[in-house]
Amino acid sequence: MSEEISFETKITNAKAILEKLMDPTLAMDESVKAYEQGMSELKMAEKMLEQAQLQIQIIKNQDQ
Repeated sequence: MSEEISFETKITNAKAILEKLMDPTLAMDESVKAYEQGMSELKMAEKMLEQAQLQIQIIKNQDQ
């Protein structure tokens, strides 16, 4: 069973990857891999945020 990583962890991971990408000594192929990984982290975080917004909307609708 895989443990779900939190939204905050995804954002922290993306920030760490951004720091890595800012290193001028990073090789081009490593930069591309890091960029792909960072975009993946951000997309997953965005999906998590959308799910949270949907849940909030459902709760608001139940209270009406």
